[in-house]
Amino acid sequence: MATHAQIAANLLRNAATFFRDIGGQNAELKEQMDVNARTYDAVASLLEQDPNGKMPLPTDQAN
Repeated sequence: MATHAQIAANLLRNAATFFRDIGGQNAELKEQMDVNARTYDAVASLLEQDPNGKMPLPTDQAN
């Protein structure tokens, strides 16, 4: 039985493939779609490596 983290990582990787496909079909969107795909792949890897890990976000910084 798959864990929630495994399912989520799989969904993220499928989304990355979708972004690459869109970029491959539309030159104007390719750069942004490649960035999106790399981001989704990176988050999938983080999720697989440490499902309960924490990532600091810019909004976490005190003003």
